[in-house]
Amino acid sequence: MLADEPATSCYLPQHRAFLRRLAADSEAGLRAAADTVLADPATVWEECGTWASDGPAVLMDSAEAGSDLGVEYPNGGTPAEAPVLLPAGRWRVRAMQTKADEENWVGLVQLLPAES
Repeated sequence: MLADEPATSCYLPQHRAFLRRLAADSEAGLRAAADTVLADPATVWEECGTWASDGPAVLMDSAEAGSDLGVEYPNGGTPAEAPVLLPAGRWRVRAMQTKADEENWVGLVQLLPAES
């Protein structure tokens, strides 16, 4: 997970989806809830357009400038980042958020191959 509480985020490569923790008692419960939502054909998604990617990307805190990744802070440490191993291509972007169960509320952004 990347970022601070309460809304950490991570990339789920098996689903090509970004998971945002909106509410959860545990990371394991959150991931299980996300898997359930992603597998459910009745999940309602909002279409968000397309994204053209030239290959792998980086998940980072929106408060950082991309040029600052890997650059040490004056007091030590570097900005948090996580690799997103994505092949080059055009991706259809869809998003949703839902209360998956009593303990877990998830936000998801999924990338699907765009039709040519």
